[in-house]
Amino acid sequence: MKRRIFTILKFALMAYGIIGIAVYYLQDYILFHPERRAKEAKWTFDIPHRDINVPFNDSANMNVVQFTAGDTPRGVVLYFHGNRKNIAWYARYAKNFTKHGYEVWMIDYPGYGKSTGALTEQSLYAYAEQLYKLALPRFTPDKIILYGKSMGTGIAAWLATRKNCQQLVLETPYYSMRTLVQHYLPIYPVRRMIHYNLPTYSYLPEIIVPVTIFHGTDDGVIPYSQAERLKPLLKKGDAFVAIPGGSHNNLNDYPQFHQKLDSLLDLH
Repeated sequence: MKRRIFTILKFALMAYGIIGIAVYYLQDYILFHPERRAKEAKWTFDIPHRDINVPFNDSANMNVVQFTAGDTPRGVVLYFHGNRKNIAWYARYAKNFTKHGYEVWMIDYPGYGKSTGALTEQSLYAYAEQLYKLALPRFTPDKIILYGKSMGTGIAAWLATRKNCQQLVLETPYYSMRTLVQHYLPIYPVRRMIHYNLPTYSYLPEIIVPVTIFHGTDDGVIPYSQAERLKPLLKKGDAFVAIPGGSHNNLNDYPQFHQKLDSLLDLH
């Protein structure tokens, strides 16, 4: 009996070690799911847009798609998307803003779409800051909305602590990337294993502009509990919008989501 228990324990420890090592070395493949695109390829969207390649440094290119909204836009939404594919996957959401007269500028992160460069937490922040700098010649800070979806929420929150803007909107945010991974791997020392932190919780208390959070109660990717932990960090005047039954990728299907988003965009 003791021998059997020892054998089971030995295999359990081996499995624990193998899984932990795999997560550590393959974390970029687990966390990020980019789809590359040739730099010379053309985007085909049913919304008027400009496709811009910005040299980020000597070896990296940052691709920006600017969805336009007429000759005199009311402002611009700097949209930081999630961890899937590239801009083409998220382009459908641009209409939520262009119909209100806002341009929508989306970037692809390093390794996504036409963007190149090394993917690190710092490069995610650096690309976000570069996008903001591109917007400034045309839009004053009170005309700039920062919008983060899923993985992009931590990036948008970081930017809102460093740059002036009109407001910050977070769709399906996490408390931090490490706490999110910890949710799925509760028996592992995630803080030591995962290179990416993106601590949304540490940024929210520093943000002085209005913040709105959207989260579905049935989110199977970033659990609703992650957003609930951010609730106490919101200041007076901020909004937390729970979408009953909403999951990770379908909030756009809910009238409640559009009612609140429309009201935010029509305030200015």
